[in-house]
Amino acid sequence: MNRQHVVQALLEKAHVHVNGSQPGDIQVHHDRFYDRILTEGSLGLGESYIEGWWDANQLDEFFFKFHLAQLDKAVRDKRLILNALKARLFNMQNQRRSTRVAHQHYDLSNEFYEQMLGPHMQYTCAYWRGTKDLAEAQEHKLDLICRKLQLKKGERILELGCGWGGFAHFAASNYGCSVVAYNISEQQVAYARRWCAGLPVDIRLMDYREATGEFDKVAAIGICEHVGYKNYRTLMEVAHRTVKPHGLFLLHSIGNNASVTTGDPWFDKYIFPGGMLPSVAQLSAAMDGLFVMEDWHNFGPDYDRTLLAWQSNVDEHRRQWQSTFDERFSRMWRYYLLSLAGAFRARTIHLWQIVMSKRGLIGGYETVR
Repeated sequence: MNRQHVVQALLEKAHVHVNGSQPGDIQVHHDRFYDRILTEGSLGLGESYIEGWWDANQLDEFFFKFHLAQLDKAVRDKRLILNALKARLFNMQNQRRSTRVAHQHYDLSNEFYEQMLGPHMQYTCAYWRGTKDLAEAQEHKLDLICRKLQLKKGERILELGCGWGGFAHFAASNYGCSVVAYNISEQQVAYARRWCAGLPVDIRLMDYREATGEFDKVAAIGICEHVGYKNYRTLMEVAHRTVKPHGLFLLHSIGNNASVTTGDPWFDKYIFPGGMLPSVAQLSAAMDGLFVMEDWHNFGPDYDRTLLAWQSNVDEHRRQWQSTFDERFSRMWRYYLLSLAGAFRARTIHLWQIVMSKRGLIGGYETVR
């Protein structure tokens, strides 16, 4: 059986047809596509899409079927072995290496992210309960976090990894809290400082590991995916040493079904250098002996809708960015957002909000949804 037939047979297991007409079907424009998939795995699949070797009628639906049939396990990239070995030997997300993702991804363009993300500048999963509007869903997410942390006026909050300052702005404006936030992206910090000017918000261009002081509550929203498996415990220790004895810590993170020590090769190269998704086992081990787990909320399907909304915004403003970002970038970005949408839809990956207390809340914690 030649390589084309091998790939087609794999795709048939996912009910994906080459040159078919169904939403998840693909169109192959270059015969070398088949060889590249079998020799380069996920990296070859993504790079061949960027280069225009294939298209999908509906890319998110292709990846939904792809993950549902577990084809990701059938097209393993040899780089995974090398990356896993490097991850075991070195801390790939130490303070020096951790700046790579800031320079490559988060410092891309504040204006581009404004148009993609909307007014709250939230680059994490929205909470869609009771709405079909992205901006409102992101406000729901911010308020959900504040209610889970039981924020009260006058409390002092620490945020580890603050993005463009959306949570800090929301907590200060709506709950009367003061916020100290840490971030290593220069562009994000500059944006957050402008946005939060006049509020009791202190945005620091520093690594999360450098956080000091004592706080009523601690939040880590979307940073855990970047710290690496060797630093999950460190993240928990930072939260533990900075939160007051009867305070709360909320961790908002994408999660994986299995424990890994490296990320997907395509995402590592093009989107999030050094990124990887934690598992339940890894996070449980990281918090062992430090925290009482009060609540673990999974609303991963909401990320599917969030990613589709982001891609819709990118499509709406595409003409404005044609002179800045070429067709190759557009295909890369579409592949990034819609491949993740399909993975969330297939429940391969998840979105977790975990609330922890340092010593356990007397009388128990009231779950918030």
